[in-house]
Amino acid sequence: MLQKSNTFDAVSFLIDFESGTLSEEDTIAGFQELINSGLVWELQGCYGRIAVSLITAGLCIQPGHTGAS
Repeated sequence: MLQKSNTFDAVSFLIDFESGTLSEEDTIAGFQELINSGLVWELQGCYGRIAVSLITAGLCIQPGHTGAS
């Protein structure tokens, strides 16, 4: 559902996220796309906090990091 093509649509993702219609898997994948693009850090603060929580939980990774310490 999240990606109908190879292009990530951040606006559609955010609308679906806000409406609560995404699965956990689609939410994590969408936040990973926002993290990869760097857009998440330009959005309202709550999105950055969610991204940090997902990174901390090991569900998302920062670009350039393998997740291993």
